[in-house]
Amino acid sequence: MPSFCDVSQKVQAGERLDPEDALLLLAHPDLPALGRLADLVRRRLHPDGEVTYIVDRNVNYTNVCVTLCKFCAFYRRPGDPEGYDHPAEVIYDKIRETRELGGTQILLQGGHNPDYDIERYEALFTGIKEHAPIHIHGLSPSEILHCCKVSKLPLETVLARMRAAGLDSVPGGGGEILVDRVRKLISPLKTMSDEWLDVMEACHGQGLRTTATMMFGHVETHAERIEHMRRVRELQDRSAGFTAFISWTFQAPHTQMQDTPMSGGADYLRTAAVSRLFIDNIENFQASFVTQGIDMAGVSLHYGMNDLGSVMIEENVVSSAGCECLANIDEMEKQIRAAGFTPRRRNMFYDRVDEQGELQTRHPHPAWAQRSPHGDRRPWDSAEDSAPAQASSGARS
Repeated sequence: MPSFCDVSQKVQAGERLDPEDALLLLAHPDLPALGRLADLVRRRLHPDGEVTYIVDRNVNYTNVCVTLCKFCAFYRRPGDPEGYDHPAEVIYDKIRETRELGGTQILLQGGHNPDYDIERYEALFTGIKEHAPIHIHGLSPSEILHCCKVSKLPLETVLARMRAAGLDSVPGGGGEILVDRVRKLISPLKTMSDEWLDVMEACHGQGLRTTATMMFGHVETHAERIEHMRRVRELQDRSAGFTAFISWTFQAPHTQMQDTPMSGGADYLRTAAVSRLFIDNIENFQASFVTQGIDMAGVSLHYGMNDLGSVMIEENVVSSAGCECLANIDEMEKQIRAAGFTPRRRNMFYDRVDEQGELQTRHPHPAWAQRSPHGDRRPWDSAEDSAPAQASSGARS
């Protein structure tokens, strides 16, 4: 087993870490020392002292879902009176408001609704593009595979048609922990690890860049966290299609796993730092102020993170579990400056967009040059189990 000194020397020499190295770091008691190592790597990749953020909105087109994940407080079963399926006009209004507030992107996600086949998604994407020139960062691997199942079409065909209709990039939602033992416990009806990775690789092959995510702090072991990171790193070695890695802690309230003890700030910082050190082929690492709060997110900028995520004009998935930590542009930039960095507004590809019409491309990759308030009722309860509560909409990834 390596020592902390051994691993530290590998980091300083720019050598790739082994899973055993990462496991040692995850258990190392000296959190500030771990942070200094992660900060060293961040400064190598981002010597300009800039920390980025994006202005976008989470638009959830439907909360109807048949997958019933145990960690989710957002979904509603088909036929539930709190279930919704937004008409196009509602989505267009949300996009108009987003653009008026300076937003350049929507994060478009929803449940696994049996009514959504490829024609429904094509109409949604083309309608959005006809309505407004906005970037669609949409769906997730599990939603895409659900569409394949409903439409009885192969993955490559569905992706090609979605991209032609206007899908610009794909969030890393549903990553959870890429270990099937864990997935069978927390989301047995959802995509398994290989399926999630296969969709991401297919996206990269068709020119759709994506993010990678990890939701931790529930039933997984430390070794399984590292295995998740290893599989993401392995795919990035092959495809180079991930623009960022985003991790956050499980939020238990109002879920079937609400008795599960939640991770605290120290565990978040430790895991964030290890992800930066171990996943050496993804340039951007995003802090999760939505689950950790803006102050802890500011601290994480010294633990390897170089991006503060989204101002998030609207967010409802994480907030369905009782976690409501949002920030406006002024608060976001104030936190970045307080941490000693220069705030820069970006798009999904991490190009700097600080003023309307201004675009500063950062590290263009030649391979991509031509591509462009729920109530307290729990989602697994039947409608008769409690009084109805007002539904809302949103997602995270």
